Parts: sequence; C-alpha cells; structure tokens
Amino acid sequence: MTQIQTAAPTDTRGVREMLTASGYSKKAIDYYISKPHMGQIPDADIASEMTGSCGDTMGITIKMENGLVSDAKYQVMGCAGAISAAMAVVDLIKGKDLDYARSINDGTVFQVLEEIPVKKHHCIQLAVKTLQKALDAYQLRQSA
Repeated sequence: MTQIQTAAPTDTRGVREMLTASGYSKKAIDYYISKPHMGQIPDADIASEMTGSCGDTMGITIKMENGLVSDAKYQVMGCAGAISAAMAVVDLIKGKDLDYARSINDGTVFQVLEEIPVKKHHCIQLAVKTLQKALDAYQLRQSA
C-alpha cells in the first residue's frame, strides 16, 4: 500500500484537487481520505476476501449483535474508488439486518458515493461482491 492509503495525510488539499479533477465527488473523496471503516475486526462473525479484475483486493469482517450488523470493517489494497466504495458499504450496513445487507447493490453504493469516474465503477462491484461472498459463507455456516 502507498503512504496515502495507509495513513491520512495531514494536508489533503492536493489529493482532493486530483481526485476532484478525476471525477470523484466530495463524499467519495472524504471516504478515501478519512477511511472511517478501514481495518479488521479480530473476533468477527463474518469474513470474506476477494480480488477484483483490476488486481485490487478487499477483505471484509463483520460483527453481529442481536441479528444486526454492529460493526464492519474492510481492508483494502487498491485505489481511491475501491476504498471509497468499501467505506460506503459499511455505512450502508451498520445497524441493519442481514436481509438488508444482502439487498445492497452497485446502484445503492453509487448513490451514497454520488460520483466516481466511470472506469472505477468496477470498484463498487468489488465492494458489493466481497460483502455478498461474506454473507453467503455466513448463511452456509448457519444452515449447517
């Protein structure tokens, strides 16, 4: 990972300008810079990892409490699109049940991000597919 991806820079003006010029919304840029849900939950109930067609890799860990997602975190080795998409997914699923989490799709995440470059839409798909893979594995484990 690059320094920008592992730690938020103290002066983000240049990064914000570059991402704005590339077609990212303020919301997507804020997710990328602050990375509010980046990390791993050590005692997670649900976990999954995927690598996208572009080589970006994501892992998700989810903690459940009383049938609701109490916490979720992504580890992302990828671009601004991948990181912002993953952070948006967590905001969408926290406090919700697994049926709602399963209903999350690319369009739902795109609405949260407001705008990312067209050539980065596959990043949204990767974040959603990583979530779906984790939910599928959890469901299989619960039904066994």
